[in-house]
Formats: sequence, structure tokens, C-alpha cells
Amino acid sequence: MAGIILVAFNLRPSLTAVGPLVGWIRDEFMISNGTAGVLTTLPLVAFAILSAIAPRLSLRIGNGRSILLGLVVLTVGIVFRSVEWLSALFAGTALIGIGIAICNVLLPAIVKQHFPAKVGLLTGLYSISMSAFAALGSGVSYPLADSLAAGWQGSLRIWGVLALIGLIVWLPQARLKRKPERIPKIDIKNSPLLRSKIAWQVTLFMGLQSFMFYCLITWLPEILQSRGMAPSEAGWMLSWLQLVGLPITFLTPVLAGRMKNQQGMVWGIGSVYIIGLIILLFSEDFIPLVLAVALMGIAQGGAISLALTLISLRAPTAVQASNLSGMAQSFGYFLAAVGPVSIGFLFDEVQSWTIAILIFLLVVLGMIMSGNGAGRNMYVPEENLS
Repeated sequence: MAGIILVAFNLRPSLTAVGPLVGWIRDEFMISNGTAGVLTTLPLVAFAILSAIAPRLSLRIGNGRSILLGLVVLTVGIVFRSVEWLSALFAGTALIGIGIAICNVLLPAIVKQHFPAKVGLLTGLYSISMSAFAALGSGVSYPLADSLAAGWQGSLRIWGVLALIGLIVWLPQARLKRKPERIPKIDIKNSPLLRSKIAWQVTLFMGLQSFMFYCLITWLPEILQSRGMAPSEAGWMLSWLQLVGLPITFLTPVLAGRMKNQQGMVWGIGSVYIIGLIILLFSEDFIPLVLAVALMGIAQGGAISLALTLISLRAPTAVQASNLSGMAQSFGYFLAAVGPVSIGFLFDEVQSWTIAILIFLLVVLGMIMSGNGAGRNMYVPEENLS
């Protein structure tokens, strides 16, 4: 359990730390907002590709060794990203995405296999751990960059220490293996998951909530600065976005695991999201903006933990949880990867954040529709077994 939580600590801060620094990085390398958005998109592309591969990797070398490999790649990527070359910045960012993707996919399967009666509780614990350090990454990145002689490179490099600690703590778990008696055939064209309506609804819910999360952690500081906030204040608002959602991040999986279906939770989360976005769209005053960020943070905290919980709840076995996790995170993150870079290019063209916020509202409506289907009390179909 301690190993799971330490791994969860590392799944977001190396990504969320970039948002408050994106303007600094953009100005230093003299790149556009669209190109700067690639710093968030690259890990999502890696998530999408590796999410489909990670279950196969775990079948070959075991869940424990796979996560250990993910932590090694993550640590190397953080160090490489901090080198003062533009090519190293993007290459290191890609490695970070690869390392996180492996851990992202396999944690739900480990929870399902080793804690089958406590899926909601354990998902809540690692979700809140992930979200807490995501918030910390957002809040301290700009102050650290401003105070360290190494600037933004030093600020981003610090997260390598956390990754190294997680790697050391996970070492005893490297022996964890998947039970060998339920190994599915690799038959992508005939996979029952790809023909399952509810599997696609889980996937869309995961993808659309991820689209929102990564767009916000990349561009919310810039949106708030356009409203008159200082860069450090906007960075702490991004931290506030994630901190305020911590209680609901923990409670959502616990409550979801006790409910017959989760459709009501989806509508509640979506409604709070919409109210926050409407306030963000029309207000330029500090207090309403703080309220808007709080509402979006509460909704996002519930959305990410519910998405992870649905993967386990909709799967009858640990193998199916791993396969559904791979599908949901692979297709879902390809969808999410479109967000930060497209919003960046859109702002380059129109020089206004209004259209971006309207797009966010449409995305949340899609999230509600897909989540309403994913919240039904049923399982995805079994794979053919060999």
C-alpha cells in the first residue's frame, strides 16, 4: 500500500509544474503558445501509446517490474528535461510521459488484484495522493524557479528527487506478478472491448476529463494573468484548483463503490464544472475567479477519481481491469492530447481566451453524456482466454 501511494505521488507533479512556467519557457526559447502547448501534449501522446502496451509488458515481466521500469524512465526524463537545450526539453518530456503511462495503467490492476474488496478505498487513497502532489507541483514551481539560480530548469529538476524516492520504496515490490492462468490472446480486431458500448463510454469519460485537466494545468495561469493576476498568484491558483478538490477526490471512489450505479455522481460533477466555467467566462474580479477555480477544482477532483474507479467497477477481473485501463487511457489520452496544443494555437490566432472557455463547456457536456453511460451497473465483456 505504501508503494502504491509513493508511486501515485509521482504521477502528476512533473507535469503540473510546467503550467506556471510555460510563459518563462516560451520566452526563453522564443516559441509560440502552440509549440509551448506541446510540452503538455507530448506526455499525453506517450500516455496514449504506452497505455496500450503496458498490459502486454506486465504479462511479460510482471506488474512490479513494469512499474519499477516506469519509475526509472520517469527519473531519467526529469533529469534530461532540465538540460538547457530545446531538443532535450521535448525529449525529456516524452520520457516523463512514457514512465508515468506505465504506472498509470498498472496501478488499477494492482489494486483490483491485491485489494478486490477495497477498490474504492484504495483508489481514493492513491487518487488523493496523486492530486495532492499535483497541486504542490503547481504551487511551488514558479516560486522555486524565481528563487533558484538554475531558474525554471532547477525548479523542474527537483521532482527527480521524488521519483528516485518512489523508485527506492517500490524496489521490494518488483517481484509482484500477474497470475499466469488468465492471459488474454492479443487480437485487437476481434477484441470484445472494442465492440463494447460501455467500454467506449468509460474511455470517452476518461479522455474528456483528461482533456479538461491538462488544458487547465497548461493554460489556466495564462487565462488568469489575462485577467490581471501576477504570475505567482496565477500559479497558486492552479495549486488551489487541485487542493480544493482533494476531499472529493478521496470521497468519490469510496461513495461510488457503494452505489448501485454512478450516474447521479456524473451529473453532479458536470453541473459543478459548468457553473465554475461560466463564472470564469464572465468575471474579471479576484473573488469570483477564486470561486470559479474552486468549483472547477472540486469537479475535476471528482472526475479523475471517478474515471479511475469506473475502470475497476466495470471490469469483472484484474486482467479485464488492466485491459480496460489500457483502452481507456490509450484512446482517452489521444483525445486529451489534442487539448493543450490546440488551445494554444487557437489563442495565437484569436488572442482571446473566450472561445477556449466555450470549448471547455462543450467538452464538459460530452463528459456528462459519456459518464452517464459509463455509470451504469454492468461489466465490460470478457476477453478470449488462452
